[in-house]
Amino acid sequence: MPKTTVNWTRSQTLAALHVYLQLPFGQLHRGQPKIKELAGWIGRTANSVALKLVNLASLDPQIIASGRRGMGNASSLDRMIWEQLQINWDPIALEAFAEYQKLAYANGALPEEDAIEESAEFAEGQTRVASVKVRVNQSLFRKAVLASYNATCCVSGLRHEKLVIASHIVPWSEDSKNRLNPQNGLCLSALHDRAYDQGLMTVMPDFRIRVSAELKASRDDTYMGPGLLQFDGKPIRFPERFRPDPHFLQRHARRFGFIR
Repeated sequence: MPKTTVNWTRSQTLAALHVYLQLPFGQLHRGQPKIKELAGWIGRTANSVALKLVNLASLDPQIIASGRRGMGNASSLDRMIWEQLQINWDPIALEAFAEYQKLAYANGALPEEDAIEESAEFAEGQTRVASVKVRVNQSLFRKAVLASYNATCCVSGLRHEKLVIASHIVPWSEDSKNRLNPQNGLCLSALHDRAYDQGLMTVMPDFRIRVSAELKASRDDTYMGPGLLQFDGKPIRFPERFRPDPHFLQRHARRFGFIR
């Protein structure tokens, strides 16, 4: 049986934060395999780890707004790490992943992202290594966005992990500080991801969908109506956590001329 220590360390809390970012809210319970695994790695009970994740959830404004306040027992360390995350997302998210990764290696486990990272050690040249790091970061972003939206397209409601994409609102190349921030992401079907990426549709800062004049001119297309035009003016489906930041949405809408 795991031996439980009283105080959580920063390293343990960051590892727990990584798991929190990767799991849907409904999976924050002691029976969840990743929670049980982390508990074994840090010598705590699965219940203790689940409570830690729920306490982290109690700091999430969208969780609070939904009426689910978690346990409300977040520690000062929890609060400090959460505040650091909100101020500068990518460094804290990467630190959390690194702490989780250390535990995985120490316990003989090899998470999917680690397997990708490890393959780079035998690659020649910095270009290959950089490419692998990008793939790891993209994987972290995708999991955080899909967990927040429960793998459901926020436009159409299509729900299937293999049929939806974690789309950046502000492109990867334009904001190096928010590449991993799920508030800079939307969960979209492949069709809506492509339309969004090409500026044929946007999500306004008030969370309503706008379709471009170019698409509206194609109204006679038999697929355009049910596929895209029917969503014009409608609100998106909100994620459980990490609602898209209106500032990011405004940048996308302005970039493609929906806002002057």
